[in-house]
Amino acid sequence: MSLRKEHELHQRRKGRNIGVGVLLGSFVVLVLALTIVKVTSAGFKFPNTSAAEQSEGQG
Repeated sequence: MSLRKEHELHQRRKGRNIGVGVLLGSFVVLVLALTIVKVTSAGFKFPNTSAAEQSEGQG
């Protein structure tokens, strides 16, 4: 049994899928980098709220 030659349509889809994958990966890296920069900045403070205060605002 010999393998069939890959159709031209599959080659185009593969290229498009690789492009979308690279785009999504770069978006994830961008969000991660922005998060790291924000958390490590000097003026960053965690919110000072308790669980009871948060539940009051939702109901």
